[in-house]
Amino acid sequence: MSLGEASRSTRIQVKYLEYLEEGAYDKLPVDVYVRGFLRSYAEFLGVDERILVRLYEKENEIKKNLDKRKDNGKKNQLVVREAVNVSSFVFTPKIMAIGLVALLVVGGFFYLYKEIGAFASTPRLVILSPDKNYTTSGNSVTVEGVTDRDARLFLNGQPILVADDGKFRENVTVQSGANIINIKSVNKFDKEATETLTVQSDYHENNVDDQSAPLAGQADAAQNQAVANQKGLEMEVRVDPGPVWVSVEVDGNLVFSGTMLTGAVQSFQADSKIVINSGKANATFVKFNSKDIGALGDSSGAVRGVTFTPDTKY
Repeated sequence: MSLGEASRSTRIQVKYLEYLEEGAYDKLPVDVYVRGFLRSYAEFLGVDERILVRLYEKENEIKKNLDKRKDNGKKNQLVVREAVNVSSFVFTPKIMAIGLVALLVVGGFFYLYKEIGAFASTPRLVILSPDKNYTTSGNSVTVEGVTDRDARLFLNGQPILVADDGKFRENVTVQSGANIINIKSVNKFDKEATETLTVQSDYHENNVDDQSAPLAGQADAAQNQAVANQKGLEMEVRVDPGPVWVSVEVDGNLVFSGTMLTGAVQSFQADSKIVINSGKANATFVKFNSKDIGALGDSSGAVRGVTFTPDTKY
């Protein structure tokens, strides 16, 4: 998508988005505004804002150090000219050529050693949580781990983000019963490392039995009506087939961002607006205010900014 589309969604001027993309940090305003830009940009992209902030701080610090070295270099040139010690050892063109060739040979061997080692080995993949056989009473689980920093990572075939230090963290929505989560790391030589997790979910929505407890049912009905009056919008999001990356904003706040497996369901309530972003439109099904809307689209591609309000008609 273009930076113009990103600007309209994040309300960040296009020129500032260009400066961020190009690393022209000296053209940006003070840090407090830049961090605000990064938070908005991260929400729009559906990624962890801390990753963007760390990248910005790292690159900005490097640029500042380079600028300092340039200034110190100019000052040191004046000092060196006044304090040069003449050595008896003379660098002739022949000695310099021999030294350069030796340096290139050693560097070449070191590079080949590293490349051969990387080609022969599989990428590192360590799952920190959950355990390989995990049981939960909820409908979601957070998968955390570490892999090679330059590896590509997939969760049931769905690409997920790897931080610059190789760490990853992904919220996964599961369905009731047994769920298989396959995690695969692929390095630049297409060597693979895989881990398989089994998540058993005992999640069930609580239903009120009006016949067994009439008085309690009346009280709960009154309470539910009060909640319905406060929260005018109800939505249920289901994925089939999965996995599909989904993010949901409720009344302007990001309340969910993660991967949903096949058959997984998430429910949301809002006062005035619900906005959905999905990585696969035709596999994301919505029920809005108890009415089946169907898939978010006919395409297998991503869809962004699908908005539901009290005036939405389907």
